[in-house]
Amino acid sequence: MKKYLLILTFGILPILGFAQKTPERDYINAVLWQQQSGEYRALAFQAYNFAKLSLKEALWEQANGKPNCVIVDADETILDNSPFQGHEIRKGVSYVQKDWTGWTALGQADTVPGALAFLRFAASKGVETFYVTNRDEADREGTVKNLKKFGFPNVDDKHILLKSTTSDKETRRQEILKNYNILLLCGDNLSDFSNVFYREGKDTKTEVDKAQQLFGTKFIVLPNPMYGDWEKLLYNGDKLTEQDRAKQRLNKLKSY
Repeated sequence: MKKYLLILTFGILPILGFAQKTPERDYINAVLWQQQSGEYRALAFQAYNFAKLSLKEALWEQANGKPNCVIVDADETILDNSPFQGHEIRKGVSYVQKDWTGWTALGQADTVPGALAFLRFAASKGVETFYVTNRDEADREGTVKNLKKFGFPNVDDKHILLKSTTSDKETRRQEILKNYNILLLCGDNLSDFSNVFYREGKDTKTEVDKAQQLFGTKFIVLPNPMYGDWEKLLYNGDKLTEQDRAKQRLNKLKSY
């Protein structure tokens, strides 16, 4: 029996060591779920089916003479970057800016299920698409290449609003609002819809409850288990290592 216990122990130790040294493996299931599960695809289709129904309804209601548009985020809203996340995990890191710039330059992200069909439907109704994304100017060429590869509508400098001085999207949304009716917004992060959820120091869940009637109508949310503003709220302290973050994530888990 002792012999078998020793074998079992030494067999487990490398696994435990790997878990301790590479906390970024926390994200493996999240990335695999996005890449492999039917549920992810189903939720994405569900989101864009609601978007289509809501757009039809909004087109009946608006009548102020302005042209109509929808606003979409790029990453994990219309473009699937899970291969980049998988690349970083295999390297033993969570995120490296240079790697991200290299990935966007390739223009190889696949489409999020349902996204292209919805935006083509919007275009068929005379509704323009604005891409309000926190990709940097260095990502513009690759982003245009990626979107044109699949035939997304309105892929030009006027309609692609990248991050300049801030990741806050409110200013860009307000600029669009000056000249357009914004019929709906699509995103994977609550900050893609309004600053009230993360940028005004309020309780996110409370604000979501207040806005519950807007989800599935004005706000179309795509699933993203891999990253987002929600995760920032988990961490306390500055200059945290990956080990620090992994420990804090574990401590935040609800259990019994």
